[in-house]
Amino acid sequence: MIFIEYPKCSTCKKAKKYLEEKNIEFIDRNIITETPTKEELTSWIEKYKIKIDKLYNTSGMKYRELNLKEKRQGMSFEEQLKLLSSDGMLLKRPILITEKSMLTGFKEIEWEKVLEEE
Repeated sequence: MIFIEYPKCSTCKKAKKYLEEKNIEFIDRNIITETPTKEELTSWIEKYKIKIDKLYNTSGMKYRELNLKEKRQGMSFEEQLKLLSSDGMLLKRPILITEKSMLTGFKEIEWEKVLEEE
C-alpha cells in the first residue's frame, strides 16, 4: 500500500493515524517531495478506472490561483496529467493506493469498506 500525503494537512494526519491504529502497513510518500509522476497517474487512472477529475484538489489555493475550474475544460487529458504531476498541491490528498483500489481524500467509512476487501 502507498499512502501519499502532505504532512501539514490535518486530513492527511487523520488518515495516517487511522492506518497506524489499524496496524496497516504502508509506504509513506510526501506529495510535495515525491509528487506522483505523469506515468504513475496514468497507470492508476487506467488500473482503477477513475476519472481524472477525482484527482484535483478543488478546494486548494493553487487550484483557485490558477483558475483551473475554468481552464480545465479546454485542456486535453495529456495536458491535465502534465499539470497534476507538476505540483503535488494540485492533487487531492491523501491518496491511498492498494492492490484493488485508489482512494482520494479521507472518508473513514469509505476507507474501512475498501480496506476490509483487501
